[in-house]
Amino acid sequence: MTISGRAVSVKVNRRRPGETTMGRARGSLGFVGVTASASSINKVFPVWARYLGLEDAKLVPFDLPLDTQPTTYRRTVARIRDEQELRGALVTSHKVKVLAAARDLFDGLDPFAERIGEVSCISKRDGQLLGYAKDPITAGRALEAFVPAGHFAGEAEVLCFGAGGSGLAIALRLGQLEDDDRPALITLVDRDRERLEDCRTILDHPGGAPIEFVVADDAHTNDRLLSKRPPGSLVVNATGLGKDQPGSPIGAAASFPPRALVWELNYRGELAFLRHAQRQAEVSKLTVEDGWTYFVHGWSEVIAEVYDLELAADDITRLSDLAAGERT
Repeated sequence: MTISGRAVSVKVNRRRPGETTMGRARGSLGFVGVTASASSINKVFPVWARYLGLEDAKLVPFDLPLDTQPTTYRRTVARIRDEQELRGALVTSHKVKVLAAARDLFDGLDPFAERIGEVSCISKRDGQLLGYAKDPITAGRALEAFVPAGHFAGEAEVLCFGAGGSGLAIALRLGQLEDDDRPALITLVDRDRERLEDCRTILDHPGGAPIEFVVADDAHTNDRLLSKRPPGSLVVNATGLGKDQPGSPIGAAASFPPRALVWELNYRGELAFLRHAQRQAEVSKLTVEDGWTYFVHGWSEVIAEVYDLELAADDITRLSDLAAGERT
């Protein structure tokens, strides 16, 4: 499977980690999240910064509850724009709301941000405030790490529980694969009908993989959907269940298709969905992946954008190794 393309708003001369910035301001990286100050990335970022030659860079967390008002989002974006020390920011749970509340504060958006209506990365370049939606890129790179080339050339489908930012990004990237390596069907499942309608609008374009949208909020319905997937299908938990909230989108008796690729987007927490798949892995010949690679690609992509870095594959491996102690 080949997923390519890097959507950026402006061209920059990127540098390798450790190379001189030639007087270029480094600054710190904002982190906009629900409990950003408690995230394990606060321990990881200083280690990464030293490896990347950004010794003076710090992580500045912004803790915003999920019911944050638009005026607060605007103040946060304005602070990122106006404070010289802040070079940019990574945005997690608030990606859609940040752009909805502060779109006019951005001087430019990348094509993915325009299309899916969210920003996960904010950078400052030549006096301009730029917004990027990085999930489609990082989801693609994480998928490439464990989905074999040509895997979808046969009958394999995609079943994704959760149609939030990550679920949408996965559907967007897989739907753009070449005709001879495209899923036979992508099924997006979510409890929020309005969210699914938004996804339908974004994903509805000619030439892509066929997509089915299912409203469901119970394990029984999800188990039935799972039972109908053909062998080799990709099954994704993008709901968040098993991390900050207990549980799993599927029931205790659910069975994965033979030779399925099972992707739990979380890498910490109770991980009930992941444990369920691991118990069936040997008998059903499953390939089971957690969200660690996605986490590393997500953060490294934003850091590269904000600090104008060119990261090679060995850099990503090294960053993963350096952060390994925080997987638990």
